[in-house]
Amino acid sequence: MTAAATPAASPASTGEQPGVRLARSRRNAELSLLLLAMVLVAAYAATVEANVLDTVTPDFWIPAAALGLVFLGLHLVIRWLAPFADPALLPAVALLNGIGVGFLRRYDLAQSPPEQRETLAIFAGTGGRQLAWTLGAVVLAAGLLAIMRDHRSLSRYAYTLGLAGIVLVMIPAVLPGRFSEINGAKLWIRLGGFSIQPGEFAKLALLAFFAYYLVRKREVLSLASRRVLGVDFPRGRDLGPVLVVWLISLLVLVFEKDLGTSLLYFGMFVVTLYIATERVSWLLIGLILFFGGAYLAYVLGSTVGGPFANFYDRAQIWLDPFAEPYDRGYQLVQGLLTLGTGGLFGAGPGGGQPTLLPEVQTDFIFAGIGEEIGLFGLSALLVVYLLIVERGLRAALAVRDSFGKLLAGGLAFTLGLQVFVIVGGISKLIPLTGQTTPFLSAGGSSLMANWLLIAVLLRVSDGARRPVTGGGGPAARPSGGPPEQLHGAPTEVIRP
Repeated sequence: MTAAATPAASPASTGEQPGVRLARSRRNAELSLLLLAMVLVAAYAATVEANVLDTVTPDFWIPAAALGLVFLGLHLVIRWLAPFADPALLPAVALLNGIGVGFLRRYDLAQSPPEQRETLAIFAGTGGRQLAWTLGAVVLAAGLLAIMRDHRSLSRYAYTLGLAGIVLVMIPAVLPGRFSEINGAKLWIRLGGFSIQPGEFAKLALLAFFAYYLVRKREVLSLASRRVLGVDFPRGRDLGPVLVVWLISLLVLVFEKDLGTSLLYFGMFVVTLYIATERVSWLLIGLILFFGGAYLAYVLGSTVGGPFANFYDRAQIWLDPFAEPYDRGYQLVQGLLTLGTGGLFGAGPGGGQPTLLPEVQTDFIFAGIGEEIGLFGLSALLVVYLLIVERGLRAALAVRDSFGKLLAGGLAFTLGLQVFVIVGGISKLIPLTGQTTPFLSAGGSSLMANWLLIAVLLRVSDGARRPVTGGGGPAARPSGGPPEQLHGAPTEVIRP
């Protein structure tokens, strides 16, 4: 006789809800990926020391361990406050942030005299400051998760956030150049030894306002007046919002002298508008307006100069950087040569010459890293960025309210657009900008703003993945947000 088969333990027999098991599984996957990311960061640090110092010091692992503790703390916060959040977001961002800290320490070693490199303190220099900024940024992200228990609560403060975003954008434009200008772009607030880039935070505030506004106006903006070549174009009187944002982006281009910031603000509004209305015509109108405005600024810069002169000079450098390789085109030429030197596989971490590249710790960090990890390594980093953007878009598709869809979709696109703007600039695809590479470049403003962006995506993905039912009845919705509207809920046709 054979023994009777023992039935598998069911969720009811174990006393564990299916949703709880799902959340624990995702968080365990997140922890495993996070540990793998920190192992890669530690291996990168060891390779840098082996190439720069010809030895590996006993303390090479300390920055990776410090980062690991910081990210582990955020993982615990997510496990507690957002248990259903996407498990791939935190490890992917942690890997980029860790590689950035590792390269900045490598830059510090290159700048130090050879006899002082082995004794360079772990928390000294640009790399040490970036490590401290990472701690502050992660704490800020954890605080946002604790305060914002439901992403829909942002809609209550949409107009306040919109006004705050406009103020943050315009402050550097009205300040004297000595308080706001670096490398020709007026993007900063500089007081003594302290500096902040308010535009990094403005993009988050403006995007929350755009999402709220377009949820309320999307039915009007979706109306079509005429059809041209298979594309439905909106009514003329509905072009007002796009024209207003276009004018604001032109003002940014003129007064802050930065194409990247102008493109970022206008691009995220147009794409959010497209997500809301699903009208390709808005993308076409946006492209026509932006390139028309950029061409107008170029023509005016070549004739009347004034506030358009900086954009004209940048465009001239972009068109032919080798015309003045030791003067105006020096930075771009050095960046292109650095990327070419890296080849397919690179010189190896620590094997490049980052001190020969101007602003390698900020604007050109992608080129500096590319010299050492090559085309394949840079492709891997771009894939990580692509993964973050894809996960953000997936959260936008899965979340059940319209505001969350526009917010997450806009945030994911904004991050991807920022990467495109900086990578396009150093590879001569578009003119150089003052944008920083998210999570890699040195600087507290960019790091904090982008970690806040990730915190919002985590909150939206938690709401999207949270089970609709559990425990025999409807799952309790997160508190703090407005009631969910029926038009934002999925529907299904039941046929007899």
